[in-house]
Amino acid sequence: MKDDTRFRILIVDDEKSSLNILGNILKNDYDVLIAKSGQAAVKKAVDERPDLILLDVLMPDMNGFIVLLKLKENDATRSIPVIFITGLDDPEDEEKGLVLGAVDYIKKPFNNAIVRVRVRTHIQIVKQIRTIEQLGMIDALTGIPNRRSFDERMMTEWSRARREEAPISLLMMDVDKFKTYNDTYGHPQGDVLLQTIARVFEAAVRRSADMVARMGGEEFAAILPGTDLEGAVAVGETIRENVRAAVVPFPGTGKLTSATISVGAASITPRHGNAMGDFIRKADEMLYNAKKSGRDKVCS
Repeated sequence: MKDDTRFRILIVDDEKSSLNILGNILKNDYDVLIAKSGQAAVKKAVDERPDLILLDVLMPDMNGFIVLLKLKENDATRSIPVIFITGLDDPEDEEKGLVLGAVDYIKKPFNNAIVRVRVRTHIQIVKQIRTIEQLGMIDALTGIPNRRSFDERMMTEWSRARREEAPISLLMMDVDKFKTYNDTYGHPQGDVLLQTIARVFEAAVRRSADMVARMGGEEFAAILPGTDLEGAVAVGETIRENVRAAVVPFPGTGKLTSATISVGAASITPRHGNAMGDFIRKADEMLYNAKKSGRDKVCS
């Protein structure tokens, strides 16, 4: 593992002036790598495994959106957080980048303080992810973060949302009729189902700042920083539909099994007086409503 005191940042831009400005802003705190084209960026990301990528949107050979897609398609680079840097002002371009999996946007002309703060925020998340790996905060069955990991990240993201006056959303998710599935196919097959569903969750939550965790048994949660209720419901619906479409083979029988999930969604821009525990209970309440009103749905 690399020394946590010096993280590596890859800056991708075809304009020399932008490379110089960003390099000068960050070089005292980080090891800076550069790439002057989209193709070079993809290769360098695979070869060097930077901790964070600052990626220009407008480049002649391969624009930033395509570069991001290629990074997400590669197992070696899909978890590297990407911040778009751009002179574009269209909100649709920003939305497109975030949907594809970018964690943030920095607009030109650069403000030195904003660049430093945004980079520092996402490097802190990288540090937390490494801490999770070091402290055994991963669920042994599914390979995703466990309840302890969820609790620590939730506290961090709640504090950050309150400090930045930004929205934060939470999804609470539960496998429908899991006991019946276990009784029908056996506990080993139930484990396979949970592993399959965990992969669906991970695929649907694309941003590195987001987090999916197994809370225990057949219950899962997703923390979505910087996401409002509409966005959280959209993510929840995507997860619900993808779980419904997933098939889980039952070895030795030729049977294909399936399951559904219920989802509760809550969102808030926390301010003084708001309690994180109340927010989590609200998401739990929405999950209960989804179960009570027929299952296989998202309630918010």
